[in-house]
Amino acid sequence: MNKEFNVIIERDGDGYLVGYIPSISGCHTQAKSLDELMERIKEAIELCLEVDEISY
Repeated sequence: MNKEFNVIIERDGDGYLVGYIPSISGCHTQAKSLDELMERIKEAIELCLEVDEISY
């Protein structure tokens, strides 16, 4: 099953890209490039959803 999430991406003061998922509390990551950020945000989503399953 595929799920879709909105990702908010901002650039911080040091030049890093920061991505977060508003619909998943605490789900965020950062990277230097957009490709790397998208790879990391997918991993972060998987981990956050896994943790949510365990807590219920």
